[in-house]
Amino acid sequence: MKTITDIQQEFGKKIAKKALSMEAIKLSPKEPFRWASGARMPIYNDNRRLLADSEARRLIAQGFKELFEAVEPSFSVIAGTSTAGIPHATTLSDILQLPLIYVRSSGKEHGLKNQIEGIGPALSIEGKRVLLIEDLISTGGSSIAAVNALRDQGAIVPYCFSIFTYQLEASKEAFETLNPPCISISLLDYESMLATAEETGYLNETDMKLLFEWRKDPFGWGLKNNFV
Repeated sequence: MKTITDIQQEFGKKIAKKALSMEAIKLSPKEPFRWASGARMPIYNDNRRLLADSEARRLIAQGFKELFEAVEPSFSVIAGTSTAGIPHATTLSDILQLPLIYVRSSGKEHGLKNQIEGIGPALSIEGKRVLLIEDLISTGGSSIAAVNALRDQGAIVPYCFSIFTYQLEASKEAFETLNPPCISISLLDYESMLATAEETGYLNETDMKLLFEWRKDPFGWGLKNNFV
């Protein structure tokens, strides 16, 4: 059986090439983007662009399936985060023939005021192992909120799978606060993405240096490099 590392090495590079070519991951260290926080960052991720390509969707679904088979616990339900995690959770649940639910960032203000959609008389998640599917891990805050929402309904959530992670220290620390633990596993991480970008000639040496520096202090990187 393949290990988690085997799967990441096999699928990460392929997904990185797709993401860079489709601009689902954009790298611009000399003209950085402004994130919602206001900070200037040399990378921007929009995994929704991957939905336009059937091969990209297939790669992600197959990678998640193999991760599913590689981890120890069996799962009864697949959950997607709203909205970007829903398409990939849907494809995976179809492949595995498992029930699907999704988690909103907060409860609705009308109707049943649900935060989790799909549970009800036909499906309870109390006491069941639920696999959470996320598209991107940045600081980890939205993923942690989804895990806690599921656990509030009695679900057991030992893993969160994602397409891409920035590998920020903040996300590591966020997941470490969860008790019981929820292990975050991404098909593609920042370092592997940079290695692919360098290998394919997407970046020059100066750009690579700036992008590696960003990882050390992501929220101070812009000011340090005189981007305001």
